[in-house]
Amino acid sequence: MRVRTLIIALLLAAGFLYLTSSRNWLSDRLLRRDVSSGPLWSGPDTAHSAGLSDDERNNIDIYKYANAATVNITSTVYYRGWFMEIYPSRGSGSGFIINEDGQILTNSHVVSGRAPKIQVTFADMTQLDAELLARDQVNDLALLRVKSDKKLPFLRLGDSDPVQVGQKVLAIGNPFGLNGSLTTGVVSSRGRTIQDESGNRLEDMIQTDAAINPGNSGGPLLDSQGNVIGVNTAIYGPGGNIGIGFAMPVNVAKRMLEDFQTGRPAGRPILGITVMPVFGSLAAELGLPRQGGFLIDTVGQGTPADRAGLRGSDREVVVLNYKIPFGGDLITAIDGQPVRQENDLTRMLRRKRPGDTVELTIFRNGRTMNVKVQLGAAREAGL
Repeated sequence: MRVRTLIIALLLAAGFLYLTSSRNWLSDRLLRRDVSSGPLWSGPDTAHSAGLSDDERNNIDIYKYANAATVNITSTVYYRGWFMEIYPSRGSGSGFIINEDGQILTNSHVVSGRAPKIQVTFADMTQLDAELLARDQVNDLALLRVKSDKKLPFLRLGDSDPVQVGQKVLAIGNPFGLNGSLTTGVVSSRGRTIQDESGNRLEDMIQTDAAINPGNSGGPLLDSQGNVIGVNTAIYGPGGNIGIGFAMPVNVAKRMLEDFQTGRPAGRPILGITVMPVFGSLAAELGLPRQGGFLIDTVGQGTPADRAGLRGSDREVVVLNYKIPFGGDLITAIDGQPVRQENDLTRMLRRKRPGDTVELTIFRNGRTMNVKVQLGAAREAGL
């Protein structure tokens, strides 16, 4: 019995030694990668470029074209402290070249302060000093110029009037100092009015969900053809992007550029009134023409509207649970063009300049009449 047990033990030991010294040992099979099975991942069957959609190729083409003309702007202003010491205050943002002369469009707040020292960094990291040529603080716009020995790329300015909600847009800038960042989105709305950090009201803004962050200010908002349709200006809320950004329409910037070119002071035309839009059933409830218009609430003393004899409200009435200032003139058209939407009045005035004369069609005391008003220049936001 002992002999049989000994023989079995020897056989088991010999088998163990054989298995552990063999290349076919089970653990070797488990731990070793089967090199004949190929890599652990699978790749695409087609070439990389063939996998890009038409929309992606459009994004890439526009970025290659526009990024070279988009710049980073650093502005330094020197202040004197309580003990007469001098200290610098720095700000940064974006801008874009608009012609071969090295003129650059950006936001006014990017180069704020008196006599700022401005430095521009290009996509190839070349740095040049810039001078401030013109500023439109009401619309938060500024024009700079750099002098370069080489030919500079520039962007084409498009037309912001036909821009539609839902169309694709691209934003390029330098958020958080990250040069040459591209984001995409759509136009979310038009005709927005917002208030900047200084309390200035910015009107007729383009709203977009393309990510706009600190440092994007002054950069271009582009359409799918690569044309500039806006100047990225502000975001909703502090800190960073939450999907609500705003751009100043490029047509507003064009007017500033034309004013600079002709030597006229930059400024936004005003009537000197505050208004309330009333359309449809609300207008009918007030006994006004159903197509409605803009009901004048207040007329500023000594303003163009005051000089032209326009009338503001003299009482309040409650209609459909709303308190409505009533008794003033109802503006129904400008230069023969009916106002049909809430942003029509602002949009039509944007096409004018201080000193221009407009003809307002108004409804007063049951009668329609035309009144000519010579526009003034805005010192702050308003109509």
